[in-house]
Amino acid sequence: MAAVHPAAPPAAAADVPAAERGATSIADRVVAKIAARAAREALREESPQARTDAHATVTVHRRDDTEHFGEARLRIAVELGYPSDIGAQCRAVRRRVTERVKALANMTVPEVAVEVERLRSPLLEGHGRERVR
Repeated sequence: MAAVHPAAPPAAAADVPAAERGATSIADRVVAKIAARAAREALREESPQARTDAHATVTVHRRDDTEHFGEARLRIAVELGYPSDIGAQCRAVRRRVTERVKALANMTVPEVAVEVERLRSPLLEGHGRERVR
């Protein structure tokens, strides 16, 4: 029977260089999902009765520091109800997206561009593409 040799004790984390220990990264699509959800939450709070939609495009810039996972520049496309305070809704989206991405992904967000892709009016809901005179 062969003798069992105990394994060598693992090296302490301080003994292994950071580049060899591995790293945690957050995929761009995850940041985009966080941003889109945060935008929908912000729009629901601003206009609870309105149907809202949002999707996000994300550009992530990685940095070599240990405190953050990088920097995310975000572009959010939203559909808003009309008539409404479009500026207030866009400000709410920017604020919420910045807060949520920082809290959940530990990324700085220097820029959030909000694009109003479509305005929805309850006056036109349910109507086809009839000609308006």
